[in-house]
Amino acid sequence: MPGIDLNSDLGEGYGPWAMGADAAMLDLVTSANVACGGHAGDPDTMRATLALAAARGVAVGAHPGYADPLGFGRRVIPMEPAAIANMVAAQTGALIGVAALAGVRVGYVKPHGALANLAADRRDVAEAIVAAVAAQPGRLAVLAISGTELEQAARAAGTPVFSEIFADRAYLPTGRLVPRSRPDAMIHDPEAAADRLLAFLDSGLMPVVGGPPIALTAHSVCIHGDSPEAVAMARLLRNRLTAQGITLAPFIGG
Repeated sequence: MPGIDLNSDLGEGYGPWAMGADAAMLDLVTSANVACGGHAGDPDTMRATLALAAARGVAVGAHPGYADPLGFGRRVIPMEPAAIANMVAAQTGALIGVAALAGVRVGYVKPHGALANLAADRRDVAEAIVAAVAAQPGRLAVLAISGTELEQAARAAGTPVFSEIFADRAYLPTGRLVPRSRPDAMIHDPEAAADRLLAFLDSGLMPVVGGPPIALTAHSVCIHGDSPEAVAMARLLRNRLTAQGITLAPFIGG
C-alpha cells in the first residue's frame, strides 16, 4: 500500500489553559495543524507547539478558524468572503511569523471547524480561503476535506492541494461530516476507527451513515487532538498501519 500522513489539530490551548496532550500526539502523528489565534492559540502556545513539532520532525501547517474561542470555532460567524480571506491571511501570517522566530517552516493551511465545513459547500468561501493561502510567501498548500469545494477551488487556482479524511468522525452520504450536534458524529473506539481506516485504504470507499459507501481520496488522516481518546487512537492507528506495511510520512515536506 502507498504511504499516508497522520495529522492532528494541536496548539489549541490559550494562555494558562491547555487543550489535549500535544507532546504525546506529536510523538505519533506526522503533520501538526497549529491553531493560530482564532478559535484557540496564542503566540506562546504557537511557539511551544512549533518547538515540539520541530524536535520530532513533524511537518507544520496553519489551522485558522473563526475568532470564536468561546465556541471553539465550531459556530459559523456571518462574514463576507473578503473578510474571511483577511482573517485567514492574518492568522496564517501570525503563525508564519512565530515559526520564523522558531526556525520552523509552515508548509500548508488547513481551515478549522465551522470554517472548514462552510468552505466544503460554498465556493465563494473556498475561493476566499485559497486566495489568502496563495498570497502567503513560500507557496503554501491547502489541506482540504476530501471531495469538497475547497479542494476544487484550490485545484482550479493552481494552489497545491491535498485531501484528508477523518479517522474519528462519521460521514454522511454527501461526503460531509456528521454534525457534532448528533450523538453519532464521533467514533470513540480506537479499534473501530482503525478497522474502518484500513478498510478504506484498501478499497477507497468510506462507510457513511444512511447510505452505501462513497469514494474519497486521502493523502492525510486526521485524529482530533482535543478528544479524550486521541492519544490511544493515534497510537493504535500508527501501530496498525505500520503492521500492514504502510509508510507514515508527511504529505508535504517539513
